[in-house]
Amino acid sequence: MAEAAVTLPVVLLAALLMINGAIAGFAAVNAANAANFGARMGSVVQGNAAAAAVAAAQAALAHAAVGSYQVQAYGGGAPGIPIVVEVRWEVPSYLGGLMAFFGRPGPTKFSGTVTAVFRSEGW
Repeated sequence: MAEAAVTLPVVLLAALLMINGAIAGFAAVNAANAANFGARMGSVVQGNAAAAAVAAAQAALAHAAVGSYQVQAYGGGAPGIPIVVEVRWEVPSYLGGLMAFFGRPGPTKFSGTVTAVFRSEGW
């Protein structure tokens, strides 16, 4: 019985760490896919490339159930000029409050930035 009292908090912490890591990974993959899609759509549009890239990336993120995202694009406009799409993602950390029990504050959120670059096409 004493073994369970010692190992249960460690197992629960490890399980929570894996869940939080999976959520952060899911948000990072969503952001990467949206950045790639936005950059690709911005590279083939004939009008305002940055606006088309942002709209396409936001449309790709519209169904993402986890995280909050910010999209920014610049460049493009003429054939051969690269268009860059940056997607910043952020998810809450469930470890922050739990780590306080171990005497050390944990992170309150996980975040990252994904960048995709495509060369504008011309006809």
